[in-house]
Amino acid sequence: MKRRSGPTLAFLVAIAVLSVVGTRGIQQSSAKDLVFDRAGSVASRNVAVAASEAASAKAHDAGRLPAHVFAADSFWYRPIPKDAPLHPDSENLAREFAHQIKAYYGHVGINTGRFSSPIYIVGPEVRPSTVTQWDCQKRGHLDKRLAEQWRAVPIPSYAEPAQDSDGEMTVYQPSTDTLWEFWKARKVDGQWQACWGGSMPNVSKSDGTWPRYYGATATGLPLIGGMITADELRRGQINHVMGIALVQVERWNVVSWPANRSDGYNPSKLPNRIPEGLRLRLDPTVDVDALRLNPVAKIIAKAAQTYGFVVWDKGGAIVLRAEDPKRFTTVDQPDPYRALWKGMPSYKILAGFPWDRVQFLPMNYGRP
Repeated sequence: MKRRSGPTLAFLVAIAVLSVVGTRGIQQSSAKDLVFDRAGSVASRNVAVAASEAASAKAHDAGRLPAHVFAADSFWYRPIPKDAPLHPDSENLAREFAHQIKAYYGHVGINTGRFSSPIYIVGPEVRPSTVTQWDCQKRGHLDKRLAEQWRAVPIPSYAEPAQDSDGEMTVYQPSTDTLWEFWKARKVDGQWQACWGGSMPNVSKSDGTWPRYYGATATGLPLIGGMITADELRRGQINHVMGIALVQVERWNVVSWPANRSDGYNPSKLPNRIPEGLRLRLDPTVDVDALRLNPVAKIIAKAAQTYGFVVWDKGGAIVLRAEDPKRFTTVDQPDPYRALWKGMPSYKILAGFPWDRVQFLPMNYGRP
């Protein structure tokens, strides 16, 4: 075939599309995805999809969560009455909580870019992909029901899991009223895989817990329920229970609702270990406005008085989770925490928080 001396019109159009999309939009495409036809034109389905999805995400300000992802009467959204009963051992549990803060770094942190989860809020235009399970725990078998749940997942082409050993990722599609969650998500040869997680259809009617054994956390509590979002911090108000991870928790067979499982470990049966699923709050009589706290810490403190925390996991430090900023950065929007933190390290955001005034609620508090 005779070699052409110059680029065709189709080629120039394709180059223009690539320049608009930018390098981020083509990171997920490989050379084999670019097909040159005999006329020298360029066809790239992946690039076109990436451009469409990225434009859609930007148009919706990288996606916004509704006020209630789960049913409006879910425990996630129910305020705690000021006169709510306390756990009979609330003081001892509070002392154990304070001991753990002192023993593990001396502060409570806020995870964002590591050991949290990005939340991808997608529209109906996102083409579904099949996510396969990989046996990261070397159990020798896979879950057939999970394979069905992940048969068609609308993961946007620009999506990335959290860059840490947990590799968590959340996908929420309001148009189908479905939530997907992944633990140890990865892409191998262009195909999505994850070790564990789940799919929750009719999520707006859900009580806000995963069916037993599914979901990314150790307790069956969805990440999207208890994470703090950048939009909430910008707005100055958090209207839901917040998840908190401890280092040492009660043994696995002592679980408080709303959790439906636990990875707790207490072989010596030490007293006053806090079970996963237990609720705690900041004493509602504390005058938060009078405290010398970071503005973000005041937002969290007021939510802690109204909605409280739920122990939803354990890890190497006592931490809250704010959403991973990849929901923004993968579509070329700035990391929102740069403005919200104002240059302060995340571990200092909660400095001065009155953790000595926390109160623990009874086992199974609020269970229907």
